[in-house]
Amino acid sequence: MLIQSRQGDLSGVAHERVYRALRTRIMHGELEPGQSLTLRGLGKQFDVSMTPAREAVRRLVAEGALFLSSSGRVSTPELTNERIEELAAVRALLEPELAMRALPRAHFALIERLETINNGVSQMVARQDASGYIRMNLEFHRTLYLRAQAPAILAMTETVWLQLGPTMRALYGRLKRTEPPYHHKLIIAALKAGDEPGLRLAVRTDVTQGLRMLKT
Repeated sequence: MLIQSRQGDLSGVAHERVYRALRTRIMHGELEPGQSLTLRGLGKQFDVSMTPAREAVRRLVAEGALFLSSSGRVSTPELTNERIEELAAVRALLEPELAMRALPRAHFALIERLETINNGVSQMVARQDASGYIRMNLEFHRTLYLRAQAPAILAMTETVWLQLGPTMRALYGRLKRTEPPYHHKLIIAALKAGDEPGLRLAVRTDVTQGLRMLKT
């Protein structure tokens, strides 16, 4: 019984490791839309058995980060125009609310940190590093939103980011971005000025403008 219990604990640790690593890769746009995944391939990649890989995939399917077809094929989602519009609308609702809640706690140290992260975003743009750009862009937003002290809203927001990861990679390639996000500067300026309407508008525009360019 002790051996079985320990094996179960190790399997749980392995499953969590695969889940977290794969979740991060998807959220940061390291996988293309519609990219196929296999349990065998994941097991080999993360050096685990099929069971932890299967559990990690099951959780990510439940979160909308992966798609499971009726034939059992697992892939990253290829979002329709309607789905892109829906997720953009969700971001437009949740993220300005998080920013507004963070505003009273937007002290100098936070603003300085956001400026540093935004410089990192600029570096990723200069390198044409799509996944690095997405990672730094999300870090910019998450750093601000953590000050909102609204974990339930942030958790919902991160689920949307997760579903959009591969699509954001496709967006980056389409835009051929050469400049960092203009609205990040407006977000920082609004925080410095304590401008709630300006902050709401800057965040809403930042999180929806690019996504709507994806619609074909």
